[in-house]
Amino acid sequence: MNEYKFMDRVDTKFPFPSFHIPFILQSISDSYRVLEIEGNRNLPYHTTYLDTPESLLYLQHVRGFSKRYKARYRTYKITNNTFLEVKFRNTQKGTQKWRIANQPVELNSTKSQAFLATHLNNIARLLEPSIETHFSRVTLVGTSSKERVTLDFNLQFSNQRNQWISLPHLAIAEIKREQSSHHSPLEGLLKKMLIRSTGFSKYCVGKTLLGEAPKPNSIKPKLLLLKRIENEYNAYSA
Repeated sequence: MNEYKFMDRVDTKFPFPSFHIPFILQSISDSYRVLEIEGNRNLPYHTTYLDTPESLLYLQHVRGFSKRYKARYRTYKITNNTFLEVKFRNTQKGTQKWRIANQPVELNSTKSQAFLATHLNNIARLLEPSIETHFSRVTLVGTSSKERVTLDFNLQFSNQRNQWISLPHLAIAEIKREQSSHHSPLEGLLKKMLIRSTGFSKYCVGKTLLGEAPKPNSIKPKLLLLKRIENEYNAYSA
């Protein structure tokens, strides 16, 4: 699946109630292949987001900066591989991602600081661990469409004080593709299900829910969306 990594790409996110996942996977099974590692398709991920003490990267996002960054450690739990990553969102709403293998995790090592400084300049030395996300992911690649799809669920957030928040009702589908690619069987299905695309940052939502967001009102529309998804999930489960 290396040809589907799309380190320079367009991302489209679709948050929805997690009870839809079995129906979605069944409906698109003829259009995608599923990533499987060591016999597992439901793969656990762990991410530690990095930010400055003033939450500069968080504020770039919630204030709608046309150019903004995220920095994080991501661990693929099934293989125990960890990468230090920087993501950049540009004015054309495209996404670029750079990463290096970084195991064991050493934020202040010469290698880590040189990598971060290449992309984040003088704020690299200010970065420190912020919140962590824990979730399960199913990864799909199109058989006739050049795209990679991720379905994230079982989301949990934690902070450096060991506070935890779980969102079992939430799932997030994300379509990753080149700028010139438009065909997506999954996107067509989600539109029929009236599931709409919207920007949705796990980092910003988790930071707000954990009470660590310096501007919590800026993300209020996402919290209202989460509440609607929770209500739909609870109605389905009743």
